[in-house]
Amino acid sequence: MPAAPEYPLPNRLRDMAVGERPQERLEKFGPQSLSDTELLAMLLRSGTQGMDVVTLSSRLIAEAGSLAGLTGWKDTDFRRLKGIGKIKALQMVAVMEVAKRILTQQAGDEPLLSRPELVLAYLQPIAAGLEVEKFWVLCLNRRNRLLKRVELTSGTAHATLAHPREVFRIAVREGASSIVCAHNHPSGDPSPSAPDVHVTRMLRDAARAVDITLIDHLILGRVAADPIGKGYYSFREAGVI
Repeated sequence: MPAAPEYPLPNRLRDMAVGERPQERLEKFGPQSLSDTELLAMLLRSGTQGMDVVTLSSRLIAEAGSLAGLTGWKDTDFRRLKGIGKIKALQMVAVMEVAKRILTQQAGDEPLLSRPELVLAYLQPIAAGLEVEKFWVLCLNRRNRLLKRVELTSGTAHATLAHPREVFRIAVREGASSIVCAHNHPSGDPSPSAPDVHVTRMLRDAARAVDITLIDHLILGRVAADPIGKGYYSFREAGVI
């Protein structure tokens, strides 16, 4: 994290013309009129000693890389900025968790998960900011709509996260016609490792044996860290499945 700036900083909020401050424009024109920085400033409500709320918001977004990047922050990350105490940090963590849950629930109770892009959109809010690998089994009905999401394992980036026996035990238990498997790479680079390829081939062979379709196995990453800029890796698209 960059070194703390010298104080005092220019007061960006005070320098704004009357009628151009975030609260006034929010009231007049609605939330769509505000930038990411200004929306965050409305949540924070106040700045810190020597730093007005707009400057503080701008610095938070810059250090997280984006507004979305803040969804992966813990309270200790927020508290590294001078003047953000325990209560405000916990409030921000709660706000970010609300945002993630809203995105997840917008997919509906039975989202269609027939393509990698749809699976990515469904799982991204869940995987955002995770520091360990998690492996999910998405149990689908005959229309490729979600019956149930099961987090099978959670571990370090170097752990073997799933065994086909456990994956298909879940699928049978939930009455799934097909499944999608997915796991995240905390580094953001979704390029598969040798163990990832090995596990996928085992899943492919086990699916044929139990007559449950393995639609895909996805590795979730981030667009910025993906060498090919997709933010995910699909074993179906790669021809492994």
